[in-house]
This record gives sequence, structure tokens and C-alpha cells, in this order.
Amino acid sequence: MKTLKELLEKKGSAVFTIDREATVFEAIGLMDARNVGALLVTCQEEGEQKVCGILSERDYLRQIILKGRSSRNTSVREIMTRKVIYAEPDSTVEEALSIMTEQRFRHLPVMEGERLAGVVSIGDCVKSIIRQQKVEIRYLKEYIADNYPGPTSEAI
Repeated sequence: MKTLKELLEKKGSAVFTIDREATVFEAIGLMDARNVGALLVTCQEEGEQKVCGILSERDYLRQIILKGRSSRNTSVREIMTRKVIYAEPDSTVEEALSIMTEQRFRHLPVMEGERLAGVVSIGDCVKSIIRQQKVEIRYLKEYIADNYPGPTSEAI
């Protein structure tokens, strides 16, 4: 089973963040520019930059569009999801997919101790599992082809 560390090594560990005092309009602009569906929200605590939330397209839809609010006049802090669930780099891709499915969200930060190692999405995990299954199928086909003698004269 592939770990999130291995997935991030292949995918890359770039993480896009926004300060909680930024406007939602700025956040949506950044999501569009980076072609991502969520941003980690940062804040200054005890002189350090910390992750204090996550902002997704779903948050925007539910808290701005459906409530008729203005994204230019609303801060990220007002609509972000505060409870951020993390995974560790040695978690498996399957474990991450299970967490996201059960908790009903599509982006999962990966923390290595206090350090943000990256973010994985459901799409990243599904692609990884499909790639792994294709490799396993290829190996099984090769094994069968090399070890199956074919029909015997008795079967004919």
C-alpha cells in the first residue's frame, strides 16, 4: 500500500494558503489562479504562522452564494471550516480516502509533526489506487502467461 509521503513525492507538496483576514473574493481568485478547490487558512499565533482552518469551494457555495453575502466584504475567517482533520505522511492512501469519504470532504492536509507536508485530494488518492491496481493486474497477467502451460492434449 502506498503512503501519503510517497504520493506527495510523486504529486508534489505545494500547498496554497491564505490568511484568515483576507477577503473571500481574494481566496476565490487564488483558487481559480492555482486551479485548486481548497486553500489552507493561516493565522499568526504566538509569533508563528499556523494552520487555523480550510476554505473550500463548498464553503463558498454554502456561506456566500446561498446566503446572498458579498465575497468582497466577507473575510475568510467568517466562513472557513475551523475543524481541520489531518493525516500523517505514513498513513496509506486507502486510509486517507476512507477519512475523506467518512467525513465528507475532498481535501486532506498531511502534517509531519508541526510541519505541513502537503495536501491530498480524493482525486489524488483515486488516481494513485487506479495506478497501483493497473500495475498489479499487469504483473498478474505476466505471471499467468509465464506459468500457465496452455491446454494439454488431454483437454483437447
